[in-house]
Amino acid sequence: MATKFYTKFLFIFIAAIFISCEDDDDFTVINENATTNLNLSDDVVVMTKENADEDILEVTWQEPDFGFLAVPKYNIEIDLAGNDFASAKTVAVGSELSKTFTSDELNKLLLNIGITPLQETDVEMRLKVILSQAKSIYSPVSTLQVTAFSSILDLSTDFGVVGDATPGGWSSTPETPIQDIPFYTTSEDGIIVAYTSLRDGDIKFRKNNQWNFDYGDNDNNGTLDEGGADIPVTAGDYRITLNLNNLTYTMEEFSWGIVGDATIYGWDAPDVKLHYNAFNDNWVAAITLTDGEIKFRQNEEFVTDFGGSNGSLVSGGDNIAVTAGHYIVTVDFKNLTYNLEETNLWGLTGDGTTFGWDAPDVKFLPDLGTEDGKFYANGVELMLGDVKVRQNENSDVNYGDNGNDGTLEEDGDDIPVTTPGIYNIELDFSANPPTISFFPWEE
Repeated sequence: MATKFYTKFLFIFIAAIFISCEDDDDFTVINENATTNLNLSDDVVVMTKENADEDILEVTWQEPDFGFLAVPKYNIEIDLAGNDFASAKTVAVGSELSKTFTSDELNKLLLNIGITPLQETDVEMRLKVILSQAKSIYSPVSTLQVTAFSSILDLSTDFGVVGDATPGGWSSTPETPIQDIPFYTTSEDGIIVAYTSLRDGDIKFRKNNQWNFDYGDNDNNGTLDEGGADIPVTAGDYRITLNLNNLTYTMEEFSWGIVGDATIYGWDAPDVKLHYNAFNDNWVAAITLTDGEIKFRQNEEFVTDFGGSNGSLVSGGDNIAVTAGHYIVTVDFKNLTYNLEETNLWGLTGDGTTFGWDAPDVKFLPDLGTEDGKFYANGVELMLGDVKVRQNENSDVNYGDNGNDGTLEEDGDDIPVTTPGIYNIELDFSANPPTISFFPWEE
């Protein structure tokens, strides 16, 4: 009996050691020489507005021989040559073994790392092979000579709207996450414009998010007075125009939206809001549509509306037929064009949102400038409850936050909303791991 007992004990002891070692990440011995090379289809690329939609660069690699069966994920990093990837931008490609960049996609990345348009510049690329949060290896660096083009407009000014009626409140500064609502240049010198949603409260106009110079209105009569009184406003969507030539301003209720039986709200208000894109002087929305029809209209009324077909807008025109899908909608009211680009959309769902765990989700817009991988949802009302991020209103692809620290994990825990309010929310899928940030509107 004793022999059997000790034999059994020894077997359990050895098994326990084996299991313990198997669970210890440090026990796994990989091939220390495992590596891979980043292969570029060209070593010189020139991006232009004319080839913006074309594939311009293919990047390929082989899975490294780790000495065991691994399921790595890959990131491509790109930075200016000689910068040692200190300010690198990251493109996550999952488990794929290649990535094809369009001219426009690569151009945005290059502008984002700071290259000068129309100037030959050397950049460096490398592959980050991720085995776990603690273990990664890098490929040797590949060099690429690029020439980028200026793909975005610069309509920026140094003026902004500040006040307790704005998301940033009176305390916004150049360093706060929510800053003054920006004004943009127009085709007329000295005439600048801002598009915004305001709450009941007061506003003023100032420069550079600072109190070195500001305008108010002492008599509330549309005249700009330097250092003048706060301007009272009521909640709504507005176009604010400053005339710096004669020091006057106007505020008018103003919005563009999508209406129709293909939208969640049908032909009645509220419309799905279009957002001003100052980088291209047009209007955009992220929207999920069903089979049906849509139109674009101003101020949620059929006073100024546009229909059309085949990408062309017609004032008061026929309804636009659409098929079910997830879209980025772009509308140019100056050139009378529109475009529906079917794509994957990120959304926020949960009982902390207006519609709960069911669709429609709160949609995120992709960054419209050069910050590829970043997505924004502004003016989102959140309630006590939980939220998660998911793709295309389907939980097959979803992200939560296991540590409630702003870092997202696939199929992670629900994210608690402990303080009800209105928030600007930012997703950053260019970070590894991706992150989510909630910025409350200030009072």
